[in-house]
Amino acid sequence: MKALQVDRTVARFAMARVASGLRPGAGGRFGPLRLVDVTPPDLPGPGWQRLSPRLAGICGSDLATVDARSSRWFEPIVSFPFVPGHEVVADAEDGRRVVIEPVLACEARGIQAFCSACAEGRRRHCRNLTGGHISPGLQTGYCRETGGGWSLALVAHQSQLHDVPEGLADEAAVLVEPAACAIHAALMPMGAAGAGAGQEPAAVVIGAGTLGLCTIAALSRFREDVTRVIAIAKYPHQRDLAARLGATSVAEPTELRRAVRRVTGSWIRDGGQLSGGAPLVIDCVGSAASLADALAVTAPGGSLVLAGMPAPAHVDLTPLWQREVSLSGAYTYGPEPAMGGRHSFDLAFELADAARFERLLSATYPLERPVEAIEHAAAAGRRGAIKIAFDMRGEKKIPPN
Repeated sequence: MKALQVDRTVARFAMARVASGLRPGAGGRFGPLRLVDVTPPDLPGPGWQRLSPRLAGICGSDLATVDARSSRWFEPIVSFPFVPGHEVVADAEDGRRVVIEPVLACEARGIQAFCSACAEGRRRHCRNLTGGHISPGLQTGYCRETGGGWSLALVAHQSQLHDVPEGLADEAAVLVEPAACAIHAALMPMGAAGAGAGQEPAAVVIGAGTLGLCTIAALSRFREDVTRVIAIAKYPHQRDLAARLGATSVAEPTELRRAVRRVTGSWIRDGGQLSGGAPLVIDCVGSAASLADALAVTAPGGSLVLAGMPAPAHVDLTPLWQREVSLSGAYTYGPEPAMGGRHSFDLAFELADAARFERLLSATYPLERPVEAIEHAAAAGRRGAIKIAFDMRGEKKIPPN
């Protein structure tokens, strides 16, 4: 079958890193990603079944991998060669249309004595990402046995599958996984600053790609304690969508501090420091510059949530210390205490339907055009796009084992 595969090729990773430094997305042309013919993956054990992808999105972590820009932190918890693609809507061999919850935790790995996190339903905190009857892999799309969505077939465990509601289009369903990530970030605690007397309960979202826009929609729908949402978006189409999805204020990156000052009643000191800030700031970019900007506008005692996958960066953490800002990562999904224990994916299906997330899918490509797809995804903002995906709906299904 056809699949886009990443292999551990030192020369190609080096070429991708150099090329992507000149042009993001160039790793799709010069890097380790190749269209290959492979044998469909075998079922690793009980409870697994084969899936035929319909659509599979290209996300920031995929681009970082293809461009050789991802952190070396991931090296022990991936296994080569792997087929990328974890934002997937697919047909299961039992006839269901499903999306994948990609974390490969204890249950999927056949580990009967669950770790404490998995026992509580927090699979994102699983301690056994290298154990069980499959190779290391933090998620589907980074494990050699499971395959990934950038192919004609992959395998997934029943614990990873969520049924797609009948009326939800594939184009919206493929956004459910990133929406679940966004919901988890949007529901993070506001911090002590949120309860301050006279403090405007505002949230700032930095970045308006797929993750940022989904976060804006999640804040608008699920956070009654947030009365203002300030969206920071670089491109006009992003600013328009941010407003439609619930942002009450929208600004360009250069206007970040002024926008926060206006909403929160802060003032700007000499040197550009704000006297106050927003009690909740969510960084959906993950760069050194975005993290520095986020720290600059988080209120004393406030919370800064890092939702975008970061790369190695040098950042001045003095404001984190002096203002007693709480810095939290927001990785994937699970039961949400703030929503009575409802799972992020259940909330994501609701949000994808209500917010019409199908309009965020800007273009699709067949597997035979990976270079164009990767380059389009890497330049999505500049080219007026949001989400780019591979489309396998016209391909012949791979028969089950």
